[in-house]
Amino acid sequence: MPRVSVEMEFLFRASPTILYKFLTTPSCLVRWFCDGVDIQAEEFVFEWGGAEEVAYLVDDIEDERVRFQWEDADEEDEYLEFRMVISPVTNETIMYITDFCDENEVDDQRKLWENQMELLRRETGG
Repeated sequence: MPRVSVEMEFLFRASPTILYKFLTTPSCLVRWFCDGVDIQAEEFVFEWGGAEEVAYLVDDIEDERVRFQWEDADEEDEYLEFRMVISPVTNETIMYITDFCDENEVDDQRKLWENQMELLRRETGG
């Protein structure tokens, strides 16, 4: 089954600085993304329901972009990226997410991220 890129965008009232903190610090990641996380330099070990997955922080521009590459990714060019920009019109933060999944899982992947972003919105106050 071919893997495809899934790109989504979400609006937040929270600033890029706040969102960046929620993408990169253990105490904030466990509030919306995972059950636990251990960070050693560029290696993030995420835990969900007792299972661990390792991701490497391969791109990090404070308040702008965070990109992870999963240790067990099928392809070298697959990643999970969060990009943040301020809308010049509404002054809201636009969060762009790029993720990869099997072609038949795109709808499920979108629903997963919609749920995760709703959790993140609640945790960041909007």
